Amino acid sequence: MFGKRKKAVMKVSFDRENQKAVVRCGICTGEQVAGFKDRRTGKFTEVMAVKGGGDLERFMEMYGVERVEKIY
Repeated sequence: MFGKRKKAVMKVSFDRENQKAVVRCGICTGEQVAGFKDRRTGKFTEVMAVKGGGDLERFMEMYGVERVEKIY
């Protein structure tokens, strides 16, 4: 009866020159958090939890990222 509609995703910008998109993975728990790592300092800025499904795809679409590196 009702079709699933895809929610509109708002594009958000970030400093592409100084930051790169990464997913920080917990070794023991397997928890995954998407965010940005500063290329100079290595500081990680958390954006959202990746719990499964389309969370990572939504993160990539929101920020216009094609590749995401995993860090541990």
